[in-house]
Amino acid sequence: MNQAIKKKTRLPINGVLLLDKPVGWSSNDALIKAKRLLNAIKAGHTGTLDPFATGLLPLCFGEATKFSADLLDADKTYQTVVHLGVTTNTGDTEGETIQTREVNVNETQIRAVLEQFKGDIRQVPPMYSALKRDGKPLYEYAREGITLEREARPVTIHLLEFVQYEAPFLTLNVRCSKGTYIRVLGEDIGNALGCGAHLNALRRTHVGHLVLENTVTLDQLIEMSEEQRHALLAPVDALLSSFPEVNLNDELARRFLQGQRISLAKEEVAHPVELGRVRVYRIDSNAGDVSGKQLLGSAQLQEFSVLAPERLISTAN
Repeated sequence: MNQAIKKKTRLPINGVLLLDKPVGWSSNDALIKAKRLLNAIKAGHTGTLDPFATGLLPLCFGEATKFSADLLDADKTYQTVVHLGVTTNTGDTEGETIQTREVNVNETQIRAVLEQFKGDIRQVPPMYSALKRDGKPLYEYAREGITLEREARPVTIHLLEFVQYEAPFLTLNVRCSKGTYIRVLGEDIGNALGCGAHLNALRRTHVGHLVLENTVTLDQLIEMSEEQRHALLAPVDALLSSFPEVNLNDELARRFLQGQRISLAKEEVAHPVELGRVRVYRIDSNAGDVSGKQLLGSAQLQEFSVLAPERLISTAN
C-alpha cells in the first residue's frame, strides 16, 4: 500500500546565521545542512572556505541573500599555520607532497621576509581553485595533470602578523582584501625563505565586521530545536551595519519602495553628510522614536542629497 509522504513545509525565514564551519566540509555542504536544520526556503553563503579550512562562514536566509555580495567584497581575517619545508600540489594538507627541503631559518629571517608581503602585492591564482577557464574550473584541469598559465592579480595584505614559530610550523594572522589566496601566500613565504611551504591549518576569524566569537557549530545546531535555531539568526541589516543609515517617514518610504529617487534636501530627515552607500529604514510615526523602524534596503546617497534606491527588500511580512 502506497502512502503519500508529506514534505515538511519550508519557512520564509530572513536573517543571518554565523556558522563555524568544521574541517572537511565544503561551504556548500555546510549551507545545505544548515538550511535543512532551519527548514528555510532560501539560503546562500557569502564566499567559500576550502574544505580543510574552518571558521566563520556567514549564511544568509531569505531577504538577507540580496546583500550577500557585500560580504564577498569585504576584507577577511585568518589565522593560519604554515608548514615550512614541505610543498604539496594543492598548497594545503589535502594535496600530495611534491617536495621536501631542509628548514634552516630563524624568527629574525622570517620577520624580514614577511615585510615583503605586506600592502599591495600580486598573486598568481592556484591551479586548485574554482576560477574558470573556458567554462571549466581550474581544479578540473589540475586533476587531469594540466597546468595552465595564470595571470597575477593584485590583492592587498592589510595585516601580516607573526604569532609564533615552532619549527617547522609558522603561525600567522592575516587580514586581506577579497580575492586573496592564503594558500598562495603561505607558499610564496616558504619560497622566499628558500624552503617551500604549504598550509597546515587555516581558520577564518572575521568577515568584514562579523566575528568568529558569535558563531555556532553544526553540532550545536543539531542539538537545538527549530525555534532555538531561528532565535540565533541576526537581522538582515547585520550585513549592512557598517553603512550609515537614512530614516524615512511613511510617505518617503512608500516612494522609496517603488524605486523612486528621492530628494532629501528639503525634507526633515536625518541623513549622513558623506555621500555613498547607506541603509534605509522606515520610521513608524506612531512609535515616537526609532524603536519602530523597519529596514527597506540599501541606497546610494548622491549629490544634492538625492537618495537612489539600490537593493530593496520585501516588507510584506
